[in-house]
Amino acid sequence: MNETELTSTGAVPSFYERPAVEKEILPVAQGIPLGIERVSNPALGIAGAYGGWGESYDNDSLPAFLASRLGEPLQPDEIMNLGELGFHHRMHLPELTEEQHLAVEIEVGARLLQNAVAANGWSPEEVDGLLIGTSAPVCDDYLSQIARRAGLREDVLKVSVHKACDGSMGALHLALNPALGETGAVNIAEELAGKKVLVGGIEGLSRFTSHARDKNALQLFGNGMGVFGVIPGETMKLLAGKTHENYDEEGLLQVRMYYPHSKEMSPGKSLLETFREGASHIRVAGMMHEPEAGMPIVMAGLMGMVKLFVRTGVEVVSETYREYRQVLEKLGQAAKEIDVVIAHHANYKINLLKAKQLLKEGIRFPMPWLLSDFGNVSAASCAIAFLRQLPHIRPGDHILFDGFGAGTYYDVMAVAMG
Repeated sequence: MNETELTSTGAVPSFYERPAVEKEILPVAQGIPLGIERVSNPALGIAGAYGGWGESYDNDSLPAFLASRLGEPLQPDEIMNLGELGFHHRMHLPELTEEQHLAVEIEVGARLLQNAVAANGWSPEEVDGLLIGTSAPVCDDYLSQIARRAGLREDVLKVSVHKACDGSMGALHLALNPALGETGAVNIAEELAGKKVLVGGIEGLSRFTSHARDKNALQLFGNGMGVFGVIPGETMKLLAGKTHENYDEEGLLQVRMYYPHSKEMSPGKSLLETFREGASHIRVAGMMHEPEAGMPIVMAGLMGMVKLFVRTGVEVVSETYREYRQVLEKLGQAAKEIDVVIAHHANYKINLLKAKQLLKEGIRFPMPWLLSDFGNVSAASCAIAFLRQLPHIRPGDHILFDGFGAGTYYDVMAVAMG
């Protein structure tokens, strides 16, 4: 999809209009739309499911919805040109009680897992690992509840990853890279090597932003979810990977931590805290620069996002790419290149600028824009983007995953498929 198509109005149908989407109405409040699409690539042995819930608002209908949520209309100079940022639709919920939000998100999460398991041709009892990124879980034991309702075994290894928009890529990295194991703790990659694992992101961002006053955030974010099945070391093999954290001192993207974290920082200490929630549940929680007055999210504007993500993001991708080239040299595959990049879609301009900056480093990456029917769905975006691209990926292709999020967190991986 080129930039002209991105900025044209009415050119992108809503997700619910896609022919393969299975749609229904959840019996909560006045009825909550839910859509899920399954995707598979038998040649790779990888499949999954993705979707969203809530009404789908296009760029023309969104301001009226947000006016009802804010209690005042958006001023003309407050309405963003979302088309040029790559966004044409996003999914939002009406006002719900806490109990209704919980009921909806447990139901959609469980149905997503059931569809992902079925798409892979697995039975729920065969799944050994469930790693999900989520920025603001609706409850502390969310992963356990949806796993149980989806029919997964009680002892399935569950890993909740809270690294804002980087959550799903942080989860995938933990599943693939044994070098991320901590001394004295379960080495997740070693534990899951050769086993059937579900990885992805589930983001109820309409709930998360429902009390926000930041008008940019309200226009950019929406609900979305995506999960795919992998067998680490077999259907997907790590070639090179780098994780990086760099605390957002300036508060360019401030995010409330709705999950357990000590909120303490020490020089030289990681921003991540790992909790053992039970015999089979691990929580990886990242420190955030939180907004004042209890607000869920505050953004410094689009240029602030560019400043936050592009410079360090280019450095992390460049370092990972150099490591990838060294691995290929050792394997005698120096002529091989990255076939596709799956990058978090913070917005089109950020990814376009990253691609231009990488080009200055001599790195040319194909970076397809895939998700204009979702808006920014945080940790779900890379999972959905990968599933959208999955039918076109061939055995032996090399994929670069570029995850980044508030905090600030980065997980970049080069992997071989099949």
